[in-house]
Amino acid sequence: QVHLVESGGGLVQAGGSLRLSCAASGRTSSVYTMGWFRQAPGKEREFVAAINWSDGITYYVDSVKGRFTISRDNAKNTVYLQMNNLKPEDTAVYYCAARLILASAFGSWGQGTQVTVSS
Repeated sequence: QVHLVESGGGLVQAGGSLRLSCAASGRTSSVYTMGWFRQAPGKEREFVAAINWSDGITYYVDSVKGRFTISRDNAKNTVYLQMNNLKPEDTAVYYCAARLILASAFGSWGQGTQVTVSS
């Protein structure tokens, strides 16, 4: 099991920036991919971005391409989500998640951090 703790959420005006962090502990040597998901009120949780732990290949949902950047610091077992040019529709609880090697889905989740973008 991997334990995940997010930080960095908050309130920001449209056009502003935030950086989310996710610190991983536990079976971090078994992590294959780290990802960020978000859930807005009344909506289903959606994929935002992911990064492969070993080769750094990244994946993004179309709505955040060019605005968000996912990165990782393997030495610190931490993944980041730099969010620029934030829009009100980015308002959601953001969750960090981990997918282990040979796992078919993200199985470890953080507690979430609130991001609110005012217009």
